[in-house]
Amino acid sequence: MVELELARFVVETDYNKLSPEVVKATKRNILDTLATALAGSAALGCREVVDLVTELGGRQESTLLVYGKRLPSPSAALANSTMAHALDYDDTHDQSVLHAGVTVVPAALAIAERVGGVSGKELIAAVALGIDLTCRMGIATKPWIGWILTSVYGYFGAATAAAKLLGLDVEGVLNAWGIAYAQASGNLECVASGALSKRLQAGFAAQGGVISALMAERGITGARESLGGKDGIFNLYQRGEYEPTALTAELGKRFEVVNLSYKSYPCCRWTHSGIDAASKLGQGISPDEIEEVEARVSEKAWQSIGEPMEVKRRPRNIVDAQFSIPYTMATALVKGTVGIDDFTEEAIKDPRILEIASKIKVAVSHVAQREREISGTEVTVKTRDGRFHSASVTEAKGHPKNPMSDEDFVRKFRDCALYAAQPLPPDSVNALLQLLADLEAATDVSQLARLTCGVKK
Repeated sequence: MVELELARFVVETDYNKLSPEVVKATKRNILDTLATALAGSAALGCREVVDLVTELGGRQESTLLVYGKRLPSPSAALANSTMAHALDYDDTHDQSVLHAGVTVVPAALAIAERVGGVSGKELIAAVALGIDLTCRMGIATKPWIGWILTSVYGYFGAATAAAKLLGLDVEGVLNAWGIAYAQASGNLECVASGALSKRLQAGFAAQGGVISALMAERGITGARESLGGKDGIFNLYQRGEYEPTALTAELGKRFEVVNLSYKSYPCCRWTHSGIDAASKLGQGISPDEIEEVEARVSEKAWQSIGEPMEVKRRPRNIVDAQFSIPYTMATALVKGTVGIDDFTEEAIKDPRILEIASKIKVAVSHVAQREREISGTEVTVKTRDGRFHSASVTEAKGHPKNPMSDEDFVRKFRDCALYAAQPLPPDSVNALLQLLADLEAATDVSQLARLTCGVKK
């Protein structure tokens, strides 16, 4: 039973069994997830979620990032994960086509505050384990059936991290996964509608993972074969099309947290190679010179960011813009880059951007397609003088083969802090960065949540 092998691995693995590479990668993920939550705290829909969970109230045990209120751990996980996912600025596991840290990190932080006295080493181990399971589930299955795997598998990753910090035994972990499976959901229809529920689905997974572990702690049982059973998630949700060996291949030797990509732009990862290419071409071309633009992407990318073309060229709302290669590339061609300010109700109506977006067509390229991974993008700009200018990007900035530097992560964190619903004073930002840099030395990680609220260390 594969679930038993995985549960034993979770229980038996601690910080001392993680390589320096895994520790560094996990710390980066926690840093990046907190950064995206800071900026996302002011995003559309997030304050409403915060207001709702505050109204519902309950035991004051876990902190709402930025806002500072203390609520039951499931409520904090819901709100904090929603913030972290709101700008679509969080990590991506390209092979699985899912976001991993956005469900695991908020769940782990919420449980850590509930438990109290959780060390940095314990947090790092829990997050590494939760992310690893989430990504392995994604690697094992097909991502193109209509599910958003960030959420569906995020329930299991969040439950793993929470169960680890609660100190559950093997049976407890199995039960937590079974209870997580009873809740697991998340679909792509919200993207087609440009709905705010897209950002909520990660929050539901973080909340569900926390609840699952807390119920398992109290002895509530769940399906033992929640993954590979006759009616387990792979046979039911994925129609039996999965690769069981991917769940345990090099277990303990390879942690998928080291294979995460990170975002330089706050929008769908599919658009990033196109943005990189457009930024490169825009350095030598004035927007006034552009006659037409063609972006060639994989078929799956085209389905997500290239159609329906009338919506992608003229986004109806912010979510549409986040999932539009015409809008994001047009922004890069006009401004040279794409940032948080480009995804507001005012920005998506900028006539300069929309004019260029109307000249961009998106085509399917089999050259750009790579099995299972986020594709590259080939861009050709035709200028009014009849000349053609081309650029091709295979791995966008932030991919493990084209990584962000330590300085890039710090720069992104500081930038995100400026957009928080309650901007952080510089000393709080500096204290957060220092704590995150030395996280393995921390004796109580609850300081992390408090510092996002401007509270002194």
